[in-house]
Amino acid sequence: MEKDEEVAVYGASTDDVSFFDIVARSRSLTEAAMQFGVSVSSVSKRLAQMEARLGVVLVQRSTRRLTLTPEGERYAAGAAVIAAQLEELEDSIAEQRHDLRGRVHIRSTIGLGRAHIAPLVADFVERQPKVQVDLDLSAVPLHIAGSGFDIGIRVGALQDSRLTATRLWVNQRVVCASPEYVRRNGIPATVKDLEEHNCIVLRENESDYALWRFESAGKEIAVRVAGNLTSNDGDVITRWCLEGRGLVMRSRWHVDPLLRDGSLVQVLPELATPSADIFAVYAATAPLPRRTRAVIDHLKAGLGRRITEAAG
Repeated sequence: MEKDEEVAVYGASTDDVSFFDIVARSRSLTEAAMQFGVSVSSVSKRLAQMEARLGVVLVQRSTRRLTLTPEGERYAAGAAVIAAQLEELEDSIAEQRHDLRGRVHIRSTIGLGRAHIAPLVADFVERQPKVQVDLDLSAVPLHIAGSGFDIGIRVGALQDSRLTATRLWVNQRVVCASPEYVRRNGIPATVKDLEEHNCIVLRENESDYALWRFESAGKEIAVRVAGNLTSNDGDVITRWCLEGRGLVMRSRWHVDPLLRDGSLVQVLPELATPSADIFAVYAATAPLPRRTRAVIDHLKAGLGRRITEAAG
């Protein structure tokens, strides 16, 4: 079995550069082995052969964590460039082939990922069964460079000029309350009134999450809110809001169905909020492989349809 697995590793990537590019982008040898479909010992043996040939240690490893040495980081940087060039070359040669193949790593925010991104990528791989999609859901902001991810799904404006963004859907945030909360506490008439209410805050990205921003007559109005409940999970704070525990500021894609059926009411509807469009972001340094571009196009085509249908 071990011998057969070694053949599978070499057959999957006979080039050490391509092999190490995959290993370096994995979080552990276990993850790398899963990508190759072989045992951890097979990947470790292949890696040891590379290190013996080069006369350096490339990776400090265990089954739980993989850390590149300085030599490994240098090799990985070069391998990533060569692997991307090879993919681009193969894509250009295979342009007439309709099927796509390869792996796409995606990081998405938790709520949006569960509700819409996961179903959309499942639909994509059903149509393109030779493409493997690895979807990671996290509230932690993604810094794509060196992360191993091909696409990041984010809500809000892009700040990093080293990245390229494709807008998937136009979105805004709104302040909401449950009818029960409004009955007990009244409804804010001005932005200043929010300071007197229990505001449930979502911790996300790297923003000052307790600062709620609005726009009026072309000017920004900001208020620092406070409350006794915070979470990094949008579904959790929405549930608290539905239970009448306070006000929330949430994306329209998430709360429009609840506003439509009366479970929530919008607060300060006459005031706009800064745009919170949904983007797919990716490194701007190299052409996208066809499979990655196809995934982004699929998300863009399907996300608006799903959100519109959910809102009724």
